[in-house]
Amino acid sequence: MATGTRIEPTIQIQSSLAELARATGCAGKPKKKLVRRASPDRSQVVRHGFQVAFLLLNIWIGGEFYLWVRDYEAGVAPHFSRPAGVDGWLPISGLMNLKYWALTGRVPSVHPAALFLLLAFLGIAFLLRKAFCSWLCPVGTLSESLWRLGRKVLRRNIEFPRWLDLPLRGLKYLLLGFFVWAVAAMPAAEIRGFMHTPFGLIADVKLLDFFRTIGETGLIVIGVLVVGSLFVKNLWCRYLCPYGGLLGIVSFFSPAAIRRDPERCIDCAKCAKACPSRISVDRVLAVHSVECTACMECVAVCPAEGALGISLAQLPGARRRSRYLPAWAVALAVAMLLFGIVGYAKLSGHWKTDVPSAIYQQIVPNANQATHPMP
Repeated sequence: MATGTRIEPTIQIQSSLAELARATGCAGKPKKKLVRRASPDRSQVVRHGFQVAFLLLNIWIGGEFYLWVRDYEAGVAPHFSRPAGVDGWLPISGLMNLKYWALTGRVPSVHPAALFLLLAFLGIAFLLRKAFCSWLCPVGTLSESLWRLGRKVLRRNIEFPRWLDLPLRGLKYLLLGFFVWAVAAMPAAEIRGFMHTPFGLIADVKLLDFFRTIGETGLIVIGVLVVGSLFVKNLWCRYLCPYGGLLGIVSFFSPAAIRRDPERCIDCAKCAKACPSRISVDRVLAVHSVECTACMECVAVCPAEGALGISLAQLPGARRRSRYLPAWAVALAVAMLLFGIVGYAKLSGHWKTDVPSAIYQQIVPNANQATHPMP
């Protein structure tokens, strides 16, 4: 009797474990054999190279633009020409020019580079998801560097709970909605008139002056974002960037996606842990989230050959392994889209702002007097 008393609880425990296994779908599930990669993944080396190159390009553009402005402020003939690439920092001008071009079929003469750069970034988002954010954007590069530094120093990053994370992510769409609403309310003639006001002509100079004469409030806001980015992965990009929100919406229709082969996947969940956008890559066959930036960090940590990769929509009869795009192909596609559209704008004569030097001589030194024409 004593022996039966000891065995009965054990039988009950085993029975409960079996029922739990059946309920969770784990009963009889064989452990998959890992087939390791034949060669190391170099996607992050390629991506970080792109990030550094584009960051240096923006620093060069910013430096040349600053010297151009200083020459006009000093009342001397500029030693440099205005770099049209600075229009990339004017996303609202890009949206306005996009609407003007769509309504009239004419490329605007003021800040036309903002239009073509916006088209390039939208094209990248459509074909390769939000690759602009993780491959090209200087702010994204700095944000990524900050959270990596924070993780290295503090040993971890903070992740907000889902009930807080979801509404915070909605903030960037609210900001985007405000800007889209403001631009949508303007007819083509009003957009053209705005662009030819002193404020519109030197919107880039006004942006520079904002940072040159930034006040205490602005410094506090930037300081909070910088410090917060040490603790929270991509704080600005994930919760506040309206540009990223726009690209995310476009990327939802992209034929490209991170895809997982369940037959080769060993369910280690390393991909989900590595994803800076907190996407459960290990639970889906294809990642269609608007938060995916095609950074390929999930692909980089995957230990299984052919289990994970980025690809276009699968063609009938195509093998899973053969359709994954290597990192160099993603990099090449990003470069071709960007420089192809920029090259077209230059060759067609629609890249540089068409403003006489005499106009700049009048308004650049008095930029503080150029006020926004709209109430």
